[in-house]
Amino acid sequence: MKFAEFVCRDAVTTGMASSDRDGVIGELVDALVAAGAVSTDHRNSVLAATIAREELGTTGIGHGVAIPHAKHPAVKQVVATVGVSDQGIDFGSLDSRPTRVFFLLISPPDAPQDHLQALERISKHLQEELFREFLIQAQTCDAIHDVLDEADQANPD
Repeated sequence: MKFAEFVCRDAVTTGMASSDRDGVIGELVDALVAAGAVSTDHRNSVLAATIAREELGTTGIGHGVAIPHAKHPAVKQVVATVGVSDQGIDFGSLDSRPTRVFFLLISPPDAPQDHLQALERISKHLQEELFREFLIQAQTCDAIHDVLDEADQANPD
């Protein structure tokens, strides 16, 4: 599964303003709502589901990145967005370092395989230092799109 298949391009954001975990998740959900990927009616329940998943254990995997995710019937297919924080926030990351790059992933409950494939795609690339660094340094949404597009072209699987 390629990033182009599940990342909502219109929801990607840089310069995130939030200074805490729940605020970041809210900002990312709001970006999906603004892009039309999640309906306004489901905004609060998607936010609550994502925060509830985060309460089970941090998705801050270290190296300045986090992958908050949830399953929710508000979406018919896997949808994600990417957000970059200039300052970084305390996301309860495994390495206790500030988190700067966030991939929010929302999947329908009846598509566990698609959810896992998207998580695998994100995780695989976040293990690559250059990929992480290019995202952290991205100043514009176009720059983030370029990083994701390049990853899709280099690894089309």
